[in-house]
Amino acid sequence: MKFKGTDSYVATHDLMLAVNAAITLKRPLLVKGEPGTGKTMLAEEVAAALAMPLLQWHVKSTTKAQQGLYEYDAVSRLRDSQLADVDGGERVKNIHNYIVRGVLWQAFTAEQPVALLIDEIDKADIEFPNDLLREIDRMEFYVYETRELIKAKHRPLVFITSNNEKELPDAFLRRCFFHYIKFPDVETMKLIVDVHFPGLKKELLGAAMKSFYDVRNLPGLKKKPSTSELLDWLKLLLAEDIPLEALQSRDDKVVVPPLVGALLKNEQDVSLFEKLVFMQRHNR
Repeated sequence: MKFKGTDSYVATHDLMLAVNAAITLKRPLLVKGEPGTGKTMLAEEVAAALAMPLLQWHVKSTTKAQQGLYEYDAVSRLRDSQLADVDGGERVKNIHNYIVRGVLWQAFTAEQPVALLIDEIDKADIEFPNDLLREIDRMEFYVYETRELIKAKHRPLVFITSNNEKELPDAFLRRCFFHYIKFPDVETMKLIVDVHFPGLKKELLGAAMKSFYDVRNLPGLKKKPSTSELLDWLKLLLAEDIPLEALQSRDDKVVVPPLVGALLKNEQDVSLFEKLVFMQRHNR
């Protein structure tokens, strides 16, 4: 079972090596990188390429590790016990009716190997990764309410993404294979664009790429535009039929691109870029 990339996802050689290393080692693949560089899409594409069902767990700041295993709905059980009819409340007697299975339980008990995405793990509390150490390492967990030991029928292929919002514990990192998705260089970016916009005219692509990297490389930006934002911007340029001339100047100076709101997402960055263009225009 090897990942060789897909027609709809441009994976670098290093990234394919990382995926296959995680498969060989049977360890989670921890993927870091800027937001919008395709970390989540990687799990989706690998699962599709290897014909594996994909289970997704999108982590929030309030997410607890226990939710990935199971949750015991004690409130519903209490309510049902109070409303039990003359049959003695048969549903209430069976505690299994109040156990809600989490994504790890579903992955462990699946009849075939699955891919499991734990998305943006760094959003949760710092203890969240530590609380999953044993379960991910041993591929089992105990359900205290029903006194069951849940063991994985098949080891899932685990993808864990992080935007580097906070450091992850060393003990957790030791159990993962790590890969950092670098921001694509110009040639790789052209390949990515070609997947989404085949047949885009070279002149328009060249001008759009220059404008994009002019914006992205501006020192002092609070938020650099990502790959996904470039694709959104190109979609808008085509939809609005923006002419090539609007993207370039005769003297090859930096210009404020049309629909720049697709690339810059706060007023400070827009102001900073406009200031750069103004200074260039008046320093000729």
